[in-house]
Amino acid sequence: MKTMHTLSSLRAGELAGIQRLDLGCGLTEFPHEIFDLADSLEILNLSANALCDLPHDLPRLHKLRVIFCSDNRFTRVPPVLGQCRNLEMIGFKANQIEELPAAALPQKLRWLILTDNRLRELPAQLGNCAQLQKLMLTGNRLSHLPHELARCTRLELLRIAANDFAQLPEWLFTLPRLAWLAYSGNPCSDAREAAALQHLHITHVDWQSLTMQHKLGEGASGIIYRAHHHADDAPVAVKIFKGALTSDGLPRSEKAASIAAGAHPGLIPVIGKLSAHPEATPGLVMSLIDPAFINLAAPPSLESCTRDIYPPQLRFTPSSALNIALGIAAVAEHLHAQGINHGDLYAHNILWDDDGDCLLGDFGAASFLPQNAQQAEALQHLEVRAYGCLLEELLERCDEFPDVAAINKLQRRCASAEVNERPLFAEIRRELETMVL
Repeated sequence: MKTMHTLSSLRAGELAGIQRLDLGCGLTEFPHEIFDLADSLEILNLSANALCDLPHDLPRLHKLRVIFCSDNRFTRVPPVLGQCRNLEMIGFKANQIEELPAAALPQKLRWLILTDNRLRELPAQLGNCAQLQKLMLTGNRLSHLPHELARCTRLELLRIAANDFAQLPEWLFTLPRLAWLAYSGNPCSDAREAAALQHLHITHVDWQSLTMQHKLGEGASGIIYRAHHHADDAPVAVKIFKGALTSDGLPRSEKAASIAAGAHPGLIPVIGKLSAHPEATPGLVMSLIDPAFINLAAPPSLESCTRDIYPPQLRFTPSSALNIALGIAAVAEHLHAQGINHGDLYAHNILWDDDGDCLLGDFGAASFLPQNAQQAEALQHLEVRAYGCLLEELLERCDEFPDVAAINKLQRRCASAEVNERPLFAEIRRELETMVL
């Protein structure tokens, strides 16, 4: 957990030489003492304050790479950010932002977070951000994206859930590196989501039938607890959603996708939907997983941007690597057959054990596929690139894979910049099955 600094420590000169400053103490103005850190400061976190602007001379912080100003009172992204020559990451989540000026876009921008604001338009100049890899726009009022964004050929992760898109732009399916896409909670997906749930039998698990125990884990969308389900006299896992919106989408969409996914050996079984919570908080009740299963990796860091972080010493046997690769290909094939794009196919959302048995979890970014078969296939091609990244990571940590030429060729096809040349998950699964050790 990061250490929060104090204004008094800053003013007393006690923070000289630090590279990261975390200052959340009800600020209404930018403390000028921050400029005393100009020769060292790289990460500035001013979240959870009451700021509405940044100083015109902010570029004096000449080493600044990352700025967070979430949970403040900004109504537009400050144009001065565009003058910060080393700035790569900008985060203004949960403000009241209605405008993103073109002048606010720094040349080196890689990661832009504008989740939970009031944007209706994006500037065409966003297409000039050649280094852009992550663009997070969930929870705004957007109905379209500027077609110039098609020039951002390094874009890998896009979050546009909970906006007002009646359709997805066709050029989105041609981006050579796009792999992680969330678009639930839009008019283009709502009807499909409702239709998918219409014929499903959904079990309701009453809050009073559960005895909550200890916390098991926490993600972007919710907290998971161990509980005892008295009706079945069995331990279960209960996911309690945190709020109305996450960076990936809406709790209702995550619940819908989790339930509509159905049963598969590579999925955590969903018992039912939580009902009658005393504060009307939504939740899911799931089977409790054997504690031998652990997360395959940690989420990306500020430095890695889009790639997961593995323990340095982690190595896979060829058998384990192939089991994971085959298991995830099979479960992804199943999800797309059920009309679901996972949207966050990452190692940090995979649980595994030493034998290579694995489970894909976290449907926070999942979206229902359109009825249009061509678009549904195009979306599968995007998700295959995410799978290609996972396969690359497994192979990097696996020694002496027997059929290394064949599996490396498969990995390259999955990650191909020519989107339509990528295999679909059914073909990937069949190829991997021929390599069973």
